[in-house]
Amino acid sequence: MQSKLRIADRTNDIFPILGFVAAMASFAMPLNAWLVAFILMGAVVAAVHHAEVIAHRVGEPFGTLILALAVTVIEVGLILTLMQAEPEKAQTLARDTVFAAVMVILNLLMGLCLLSGAIRHHEQRFQRTGIGAALATLTVLTVVTLVLPNFTSSAPGSFYSPVQLGFVAAVSLILYATFALVQTVRHRDYFLPDGDADGDGEPDAHAAPPTVQRTAISGALLLASLVAVVLLAKNLSPVMGALLSDWGAPPAVLGVLIAALILAPEGLAAVRAAKADRLQTSLNLALGSALATIGLTIPAVAILSIMTDLPISLGLDAKSTVLLFLSLIVSVQTLANGRTTVLQGVIHLMLFAIYLFTTFVP
Repeated sequence: MQSKLRIADRTNDIFPILGFVAAMASFAMPLNAWLVAFILMGAVVAAVHHAEVIAHRVGEPFGTLILALAVTVIEVGLILTLMQAEPEKAQTLARDTVFAAVMVILNLLMGLCLLSGAIRHHEQRFQRTGIGAALATLTVLTVVTLVLPNFTSSAPGSFYSPVQLGFVAAVSLILYATFALVQTVRHRDYFLPDGDADGDGEPDAHAAPPTVQRTAISGALLLASLVAVVLLAKNLSPVMGALLSDWGAPPAVLGVLIAALILAPEGLAAVRAAKADRLQTSLNLALGSALATIGLTIPAVAILSIMTDLPISLGLDAKSTVLLFLSLIVSVQTLANGRTTVLQGVIHLMLFAIYLFTTFVP
């Protein structure tokens, strides 16, 4: 077991360096697409691993916040890179990716956490106050960024005008920053398991925290991973576009692929926490990622749009709007009483199946 852990640690140390070298080499010569994809996935997993090392050092709830921020930085980098690489497809990429991330988190990730935890522990509990605050913030962010553009009149269709886009970007940043302040400073205890006011009652906390040296190394490797992911994604984007065109897949599928790639490592961490009867940590990870996805991605995309005069379509179509509202309503009901069972997990997984099916068969 220890040897496997050492091998995993070494792999996570190697991939950031390998990814950075491959990214630099891609400027000088073409690289095999499958090799780039393999290194890219390894760099994503390594980035989340090193974010977890830093998170273990700082403790909860700062740990889940760092994980969410690391994942969101990767996502923002991918979106901005692909938008600049393929301007003709850039109008809907941010919307499709953000919407896909929200649906993956609220339905697939939450469903897997609730189901796997309930199968092992029958019924699990969490603090309603903190989770309710996160869900309320998420509801406002999703509606303002993904639904409201369809009902404004300053710009046609599903677009915000530049002034509106700047205002919505500011609102998103303020809401996310306020939530982060509440989660980490003002009401930190709302996001900790019952009886864990110091943030050290999680089972993982009994393991010795990483040393300052190990944390510093992880910080450097995390930065290398993020740079590698962004540059390798730019190298891979033409191949991904051609592959989806050959399959005849709808454009929204690219957003689903990006969201799945980015959220996979963090999703595994959330499911492991639920299996270990740490549902509070799972929900902190899931909802924190959803909030960071919108609260940081939309402002970044808005700045790029305004600076480059590149219009972006944020408003969802009618089908997606219905699925978004259904997911939010069901999530409110699921998390209303602070207890979850197998039924809630299955409901959320079926919602994701509906979303995925209607994405491929609109």
